[in-house]
Amino acid sequence: MIPERQWISCQRLVIHRLMTEGFTDSFAEDVRQGLSSSPKSLPPKYFYDELGSQLFEAICRLPEYYLTRAESDILSRFAEDAIRRLTGPVSLVEFGSGSATKTTYLIDAIFRRQADLHYQPVDISPSALESSAEKLLDEYAGLRITGYAGDYYSSMQALRQQYQNRPRSKTLLALFLGSNIGNFTPDEAHTFLTGIREIMKPGDGLLLGADLKKDPAILEAAYDDAIGVTAAFNLNLLQRMNRELGAHFDIRSFQHKAIYNQELGRIEMHLVSRIDQVISIDSLKLEILFKQGETIHTENSYKFDKQRLADMASKAGFKLSETWLDQHEQFSFNLLLAT
Repeated sequence: MIPERQWISCQRLVIHRLMTEGFTDSFAEDVRQGLSSSPKSLPPKYFYDELGSQLFEAICRLPEYYLTRAESDILSRFAEDAIRRLTGPVSLVEFGSGSATKTTYLIDAIFRRQADLHYQPVDISPSALESSAEKLLDEYAGLRITGYAGDYYSSMQALRQQYQNRPRSKTLLALFLGSNIGNFTPDEAHTFLTGIREIMKPGDGLLLGADLKKDPAILEAAYDDAIGVTAAFNLNLLQRMNRELGAHFDIRSFQHKAIYNQELGRIEMHLVSRIDQVISIDSLKLEILFKQGETIHTENSYKFDKQRLADMASKAGFKLSETWLDQHEQFSFNLLLAT
């Protein structure tokens, strides 16, 4: 059942807080396991506390970060085409909604053919969810929002319960914008896509953003910008451990590093220890040894081609119906239809 505890509730807006105290516990446990392993690593989902979410919004405005411009280019030209390929009244679910700025292209396209819309954003950052919901409700009179403040999988469980008895005439469009699918390993991407498919009936759609393989120099610049915003975003993970877990990281003793792994087809982000050091984490009663040059692997961002996307879709119970590219052919949106 969806938890009874609701964070915000009013006539057109309900936000379910799926994150409980256990989320802090899982952060602590992931830090314990990730920093005690060799090589050290941390899940990228923990980037997105309030400050991390604000830093990511700043990254999206950087000249090196081509992805935001490419997405806007595609959606400004093809959002209506994507909606037109779906039948019946449409409702939206968005995973990792953030500020929902790009989502407005699709919301506008839907309102051009129907008078009302139920939008269900999922985001791990409660503050981002609240802020975006307030702006959208001010802008769209026919909009109703049910938000889920939690991780993808707890939200999928809640959505499956909600959609068990959905009329067949209603069509669901799920959104996974940005290049977030690239943050998963291939096995994790399969699990994620099959989880979405379990919410759906045949004919429902998933609009999936996927970054494309290209010149490594372009990729590395996008993840290591000249003024250091991406570095601050990465280093904020250390500050988050300081704030929430009583860790004692000296941020100046670590540096951000982004490299393209040609063999695996992915950008890797790391935090590199500048010196030999020992870091205490009070809440875990743990001391972590870092050697000079040792890294914490914080994110992967896989890059794709069309064949790989089609194979991923098929294995998860979808058919790749259409692919749209930006004018520089750097990024793709892909409409996957549930079979």
